[in-house]
Amino acid sequence: MKRHLLTAALTLLSATLFSLSAQPKVIAHRGYWRAEGSAQNSVASLVAAAEIGCWGSEFDVWLSADGVLFLYHDDEMNGQRVEKLTMAQMKDYTLENGEPLPLLEDFLTVAQRYPELQLIFELKPHNNKEQERKAVEASVKMVEAMGLAERTEYISFSHNACLEFIRLAPSAKVYYLGGEILPKRLLEEGFAGADYHIGVYKVAPKMVEQLHKLGLEVNVWTVNKEQDMLWVKRHNLDYITTDYPELALELYK
Repeated sequence: MKRHLLTAALTLLSATLFSLSAQPKVIAHRGYWRAEGSAQNSVASLVAAAEIGCWGSEFDVWLSADGVLFLYHDDEMNGQRVEKLTMAQMKDYTLENGEPLPLLEDFLTVAQRYPELQLIFELKPHNNKEQERKAVEASVKMVEAMGLAERTEYISFSHNACLEFIRLAPSAKVYYLGGEILPKRLLEEGFAGADYHIGVYKVAPKMVEQLHKLGLEVNVWTVNKEQDMLWVKRHNLDYITTDYPELALELYK
């Protein structure tokens, strides 16, 4: 009888500690694009993410051949590399919800209306370092000019682009997505933390603790299964990027 009571007490204590510990902040991957009338990287997805109470909304950015920043995920459009296309060549492209291809300036103009929403700005890897340098410079300049610097965090699979963001926006948080750079090097290079696939952390679970000991933050992508969302919670990750932000928000209430 005492053993059963002890087991029940420990279970209750564990559940209480789980609920009282810090909740991972929820980031909508490419916005809350599963909402009705939305689409990936659309203005509607940004608004939907804000309206359901996400901490942040992630979006993907390219620099066109004629120097215009726009939102798009894939590296090709109609069989052509998007960074080699001009905006005139892409003018007829529409998103699945009927929106025209979003220009970054228009997207950020809408973001100004939702001051509680963090902007997770992913710059896509470009063909060469010079193009990436131009993209980073134009991005930082636009974000700062629109008064959104304090709300914008930068991520990329390009290590070069990340280092450029650190150099040109030293007060901004920058995270690398690739997964192969160890915590100590991230700290030395000026990163705010790691933003790695959940598989990286599961293979090396001590990495989360190592990052935190160095004062670095931990984000994870792209977590869509309930059991993985709970794993993220149990292992004290700071942020979670997901295509199902409504599920994550419900689990972390």
